[in-house]
Amino acid sequence: MRAKITYVVTAAVLVFYFVLVGSRGVLLIKHGTLITVAFGIAVLVLPAIGVWFLWKNTQFVRRANALAAELDAEGGLPVDELLRTPSGRIDRASADAVFERRREETEDTPDDWRCWFRLAVAYQDARDTPRARKAMQRAIALHRSGPSGEDPGPSGGHPSPSGA
Repeated sequence: MRAKITYVVTAAVLVFYFVLVGSRGVLLIKHGTLITVAFGIAVLVLPAIGVWFLWKNTQFVRRANALAAELDAEGGLPVDELLRTPSGRIDRASADAVFERRREETEDTPDDWRCWFRLAVAYQDARDTPRARKAMQRAIALHRSGPSGEDPGPSGGHPSPSGA
């Protein structure tokens, strides 16, 4: 719940910033000189990119949460079996051992979105966020392709289970 609140607050602050910057861009364009119009258009590019990035991230989070809810309903969410340091951080060796099991599971059934979801969690526990995100994107793509197990296309940009 804490992560959800943080995400919503951060998104709200970003939207406020986009509106503020966008209004400045519009004011520059309204000024009407060649230079201010050029600067105004340039300033409007920043909030446009920001809105696009925020939208794509929000879609990703919603889809990942939907997969988590579906997997939870099936009883397939990964169990937290990781050892922790006295400070509460995940023990690296423990995360690596769980990762190896998840990688092997995914190599055995590469078209199962559930395996890719659990692999993404294992990547995250091992503090490999870029690969965790790519594995989750793969899980989302496989889930969206339906129960037939058809691959939605080339896996361009998607990791292999071995992380290569």
